[in-house]
Amino acid sequence: MASNHNPHEISNAENDAKLFPETGQGDQVLLESMGYSAELSRTRTTLQVAFMAFVLGSIPFGLTTNFYQPLVGGGPANIIWGWVGVSFIVLCVAASLGEITSVCPTAGGVYHQTFVLSTAKWRRPASWTCGWLYVVGNITITLSVNFLATLFIISCLNIFETSPGVGIFPNEPYQVYLIFLGITILCNVVSSMGNRWLPILDMVAMLWTLVGVTAFIVCILVIAKDGRNDVEHVFTEFKPLSGWPAGWSFCIGLLQAAYGTSSTGMIISMCEEVLEPWIQVPKAMVATVGINFCAGLFILIPLVFVLPDATTLTGNTQPVPTIVKEATGSSGGAFALLIPLMVLGLLCGICCTTATSRAVWAFARDGAIPGSSLWKQVNNSKINGVPFNAMMMSMTVQLLLGLIYFGSSAAFNAFSNVGVVCLTASYAVPIAVSLAEGRTKVKAGEFYLGQLGIFCNVMALSWSLLTIPLFCMPATIPVDKDSMNYASVVFVASILIAIGWYIVWGYKNYVGPLHSI
Repeated sequence: MASNHNPHEISNAENDAKLFPETGQGDQVLLESMGYSAELSRTRTTLQVAFMAFVLGSIPFGLTTNFYQPLVGGGPANIIWGWVGVSFIVLCVAASLGEITSVCPTAGGVYHQTFVLSTAKWRRPASWTCGWLYVVGNITITLSVNFLATLFIISCLNIFETSPGVGIFPNEPYQVYLIFLGITILCNVVSSMGNRWLPILDMVAMLWTLVGVTAFIVCILVIAKDGRNDVEHVFTEFKPLSGWPAGWSFCIGLLQAAYGTSSTGMIISMCEEVLEPWIQVPKAMVATVGINFCAGLFILIPLVFVLPDATTLTGNTQPVPTIVKEATGSSGGAFALLIPLMVLGLLCGICCTTATSRAVWAFARDGAIPGSSLWKQVNNSKINGVPFNAMMMSMTVQLLLGLIYFGSSAAFNAFSNVGVVCLTASYAVPIAVSLAEGRTKVKAGEFYLGQLGIFCNVMALSWSLLTIPLFCMPATIPVDKDSMNYASVVFVASILIAIGWYIVWGYKNYVGPLHSI
């Protein structure tokens, strides 16, 4: 910690000028006015940050690897209309975060924003809680992306069979973990050693997605070996297979869409590497939601047109490779069409690794993580100007958590859900604080939405209140040890750890994200 001030002496009247410096005065001056020195290079343009936001979501990959939830939740109608509804809500989330980011564009993201928006009494505990939710969400969502990429690759390999219904890959836990280990290390190597080329990689990823997914969609629709479903079936068929009542089953199916859009606010952590972040990052966040919405419909509608009877797929947690194989009638052809999605999964992992390292680094920079003096370092001379130590710490945590798979795949799968829950909750905190304070402080930003902003805030908070209990529920009932959703356990454990560390250290020492106060 770089402050000698008493954390209990912070007041709104004394510090509002520092909390809300004027935007438009220059990137470095703006950052210094908030108490920080520029340690990362500002090289990303609006288009490049939009590309990164798109790859962070990697919608074709995220939707296809989580296809099981809406499949059992309600089938075609759940798949299509769930995506439409969640996309609209997430647009409200992005707009709300965009308003706030416009007045506080730092790598600290939502926890820094929570601090500057809160009253003096609640600044420290509110930003502390939000920060831990944000960091845990970043780490677990990155973990789940890499693990889902592992499972998806294995499912793609197993469309080649040694005998009917028996894939060529044994799928032993140690084999799964080794692939996960390789993917995680690859993502960290590329992110740390190739930082200067990452904007180019993001652009290539977007073009790759466009070309690869177009080829994927055209082929399955044209070949459609078992025929195509009619339009009425695609847009109106609702057949819950989860065991839950119909309405709740539909909500359970929203995990697919929520997972694909959960990265919306992660791009805020790149603010200190973006030119004019007070306007470029909000614009990129909102625009990317629209792009992702179109990309989602582009892949979901064709998949539902060739979707076989859902009851034949519910035993497979990665049904898309099987759907593609049945649509093409060829294992080799299906595997070739799935390559773009497998590569996109790796690119998404690289992007999530990059954003997560910035979130961890920013929180460590403000002394909120044990061993902060080590994690807040930026290795400019050796590793291309990235927070390498924070990245390695995040990777180590992911690899250790990955060992849980040896004990229980169900417990490990909770990280997909808890990543969504933690990120969604962390986004809600600054939005709730801003709304409770009458939205007076966001008026200073260049992305202020006026009355529309109130509507967006309410929608975003309503979604958050639904998300937390919803994604702690099992996808199907009856429940056993293999189908149990342990997200609530991980979520509560994360909160208890954050509270415990605050009591032990934070209450007396944590000043907040403004070193100059």
